[in-house]
Amino acid sequence: MPEAELWERLNRQLGPDYAPTWAANVVISTLGERTVVEALAAGLSCKTIWRAVCATLELPQSEH
Repeated sequence: MPEAELWERLNRQLGPDYAPTWAANVVISTLGERTVVEALAAGLSCKTIWRAVCATLELPQSEH
């Protein structure tokens, strides 16, 4: 998954105003206690990050 698609999905779920704030501030344990922004900087795959976001937000399987 390209990074642009990750951001599109985050914007769709959280709204374009809140998504960047959420991604920069919410620490996700399955990302090694990193935020989405930190995980991207660390080189984790966008698919891995998205799966962690889905679990954190308890999104339905159809969003995975």
